[in-house]
Amino acid sequence: MMSQAREMGEISRQENNVAEKRRWPVYFIWGAVLVLHAWAWRGTEMNPVALIEYSGNMASFAAGFFPPDFHNLSRTLHEMLITCQIALWGTTLAVLTSAPLAFLTAGNVAPWWVVQPVRRCMDALRAINEMVFAMLFVVAVGLGPFAGVLALWLHTTGVCVKLFSEAVETADPRPVEAIRMAGGGFIARALHGLLPQVMPHWISLSLYRFESNVRSATVIGIVGAGGVGDLLWEYIRSFDYGRTAGVIAVIVLVVCAIDVLSQQLRRRIV
Repeated sequence: MMSQAREMGEISRQENNVAEKRRWPVYFIWGAVLVLHAWAWRGTEMNPVALIEYSGNMASFAAGFFPPDFHNLSRTLHEMLITCQIALWGTTLAVLTSAPLAFLTAGNVAPWWVVQPVRRCMDALRAINEMVFAMLFVVAVGLGPFAGVLALWLHTTGVCVKLFSEAVETADPRPVEAIRMAGGGFIARALHGLLPQVMPHWISLSLYRFESNVRSATVIGIVGAGGVGDLLWEYIRSFDYGRTAGVIAVIVLVVCAIDVLSQQLRRRIV
């Protein structure tokens, strides 16, 4: 009995030593995170005291948004409809482009010499914000919604390819292997072994990106890419905060409605 107790005590001490050794990397990571935030605090000139010092100015500014002015509601709804159309086409083109590219960036499907160059191209599309793309396309194709569609298409493609390829890489390899053993080629393995597994996830991601692109489309209109953002910027520049609040209210209601519809679709489809 004594020997068993000593053995149990020795095992317990060993387990404690192992647990303590595992804690040190965690402590180091949390310390590095704190140092990083302290460094970023100085760089961003964080000043919470300013929220108190200028609270009176902020209250006066916020008061200008109430009550919201809906006298130009018909034009606001029309521009909001265009915004949704921009988001719809931008998302659809991105999803259609991302589907084949996702297989070319999946490490379990394509060879590394294909995966790496395509991934770097997609990194570039993600790195450039849709607002920058919108400004470039406004110069290239002119003012209007088409520039917004092109901007959302490129940026969303970079995002969707990454998310889609991750879904492909986590798919069950057994159906793919069975098709390969039966003599199936690359296209057969992708269409019949992988696509049925990842399609529900892809649909869910596509619906989410559409919601996100509706929000993005309201912003890119500020640079002339069409939609309600152009109207919003017009009211802000003229210091017409009542009508600005009306436009913002319409944007919030439409985005909330799209979110609810998207949830219902995901429950039925996915």
